[in-house]
Amino acid sequence: MLRRMMLGLSLLGLAACQSPNPYTAVSNPLPPAPPQAANTFDASAYPAPQRDYAHYRNWAWLNGQLPAGSELIDSAQVAEAVSNALDQRGLRPARGNAPADLHVAADMRLETRLQQVTDYYGAYGGYGYDRYGPYNHYGNGYGVYGSVPVVRTYTVQVMVVHINLFDGSSGQPVWSASAETSSQGSISERNNALRDAVQKALTAYPPS
Repeated sequence: MLRRMMLGLSLLGLAACQSPNPYTAVSNPLPPAPPQAANTFDASAYPAPQRDYAHYRNWAWLNGQLPAGSELIDSAQVAEAVSNALDQRGLRPARGNAPADLHVAADMRLETRLQQVTDYYGAYGGYGYDRYGPYNHYGNGYGVYGSVPVVRTYTVQVMVVHINLFDGSSGQPVWSASAETSSQGSISERNNALRDAVQKALTAYPPS
């Protein structure tokens, strides 16, 4: 009996598969493209081309503005440090009224930082005999040895240099970096610190 029922169900399923499908696929044609589509370029659909940094050969200050200085180092010293660092990377100042490949903006300012230093001071405690025992060693006693950490917080002043490079044609930013160094010491030491900060800011230019 069970076998007959299974056979009947199979025949019904086979008949259903052979019956015509009541559903039919209907597709509407795509609307025609607008006339301006042939002349429109969607830049967002394509990855941005890799920037050719070798194209940049010369530079000029952005809007003709020299870098900002501070009460310790004036604007001319900052401009000289930046110019020398760019020269070491093959970038020369643009001549006359010729358009520059790069526009450079830079500034230097003094900022305050908190610096923590941990000092360790020794500690000792205990008791014992003040003479040697019969076995030629120091008598019974105990001691406590160790060090106590003391954290001190200092306020230090640092020199922070920011350098920004912009494409001379499009005005788009192509490079931005900053670095800082200590502003302590004599005038010559601060000048050396300024040059060191500028070099640090431009260390990775041009990117490989």
